[in-house]
Amino acid sequence: MTKLYNPLQSLREGHWFKLICGASFQHLPAVRNLTLAYTLAGADCIDVAADPAVIAAAKTALKVATSLVESGQAQGMGYRNQPWLMVSLNDGEDPHFRKAEFNPNACPPDCPRPCQTICPAQAIVFEQPPTQAETLRQWEPDQPFNSPHSPQGFSGVIDQRCYGCGRCLPVCPSQLVYTRSYVSTPTTLAEVILKNEVDALEIHTQVGHFTDFKRLWGAIAPWIHTLKLLAISCPDGEGFIDYLWELYHLIAPLPCPLIWQTDGKPMSGDIGIGTTRKAVKLAQKALSANLPGFVQLAGGTNHHTVSKLKAAGLLTLGTTEESAANPVKPFVAGVAYGSYARVLLAPILDQLDQYHEANHDINSQSFPLSSRANLENDPQRLLKAVAIAHSLVSPLKSVPKPVFALSQNQPELSL
Repeated sequence: MTKLYNPLQSLREGHWFKLICGASFQHLPAVRNLTLAYTLAGADCIDVAADPAVIAAAKTALKVATSLVESGQAQGMGYRNQPWLMVSLNDGEDPHFRKAEFNPNACPPDCPRPCQTICPAQAIVFEQPPTQAETLRQWEPDQPFNSPHSPQGFSGVIDQRCYGCGRCLPVCPSQLVYTRSYVSTPTTLAEVILKNEVDALEIHTQVGHFTDFKRLWGAIAPWIHTLKLLAISCPDGEGFIDYLWELYHLIAPLPCPLIWQTDGKPMSGDIGIGTTRKAVKLAQKALSANLPGFVQLAGGTNHHTVSKLKAAGLLTLGTTEESAANPVKPFVAGVAYGSYARVLLAPILDQLDQYHEANHDINSQSFPLSSRANLENDPQRLLKAVAIAHSLVSPLKSVPKPVFALSQNQPELSL
């Protein structure tokens, strides 16, 4: 059973689970808590933005998870080995690497604000009076302000929360919302890869981006030997298979395993069951090309994905490496979950923020503000979060869901 949770073994046997925190998602408390919950639930990889602060937040969560291994396993958590930490880069314009923006002063006073309602990240807010805790929070040294409202009141898009899904764009009655895109610069790659000591790298590309990909690859290639894994993420398009082969011939040979991430319907898994159909179909298309490397789904993945893959005969849920290494036909190596994985835990993380703001002395030195929203400081909510995360991880791992004891007499996780 332990083998199923080793990242490389998971790839080889078709049990790979990746959490996508978001290539543009920079809300540090959420990144930290999502990483902790899904790590304890048995994730094989955590994919985060190529931002030193975000990487540091994820690494802190991984250390906390390691300290909770013994007590966590005793309570049925799925953690076996530390997941690999991955960062995402792009070779050109890409919806994963953008932020929404608008001028709130231009919004009509009677606007029903559908942008605020539809935003899955709660990144769009309109001015409200600040709480006492929010007002004082601005004066805490060396701590970023992560509240939805600034001490002076704030309207607009909270940049750190926005991950570029674009759902606000078509619903704005006045068409005031636009996006700001950015592209990874080669000069920063060595610093991201080497200084932050990440395990894996993912390059987001699209059909027709070969020149841009080649430029980016020229900067990455000298450092590829330091990585445990390379992933290439690409949505469908005319000439999809030919493009992937073109990329492979450029990067081969590689000193590490390669994943082809088939991005079915980007950032849509929380919308409904239909989104996962496109993800499965694109995976089938990639598998038919017999590309060297592993095929992993993304884009539209949710609780229905594993059952759809099983129905299509695309999963090998054997218990031995031999059975996975010699399947009757090509199989999907794993699944990455992004927006759906985040939305699943959003209610608990929101409750955590609200609870600690309402029930702790904002001037307490024994419980500093910067640690109040850390999930491990609330054992009951931590267990609930891990149980929910495990409900997404376990079907892919083909293991029974554990029974998480949540009684008042349950021993707390020890730090």
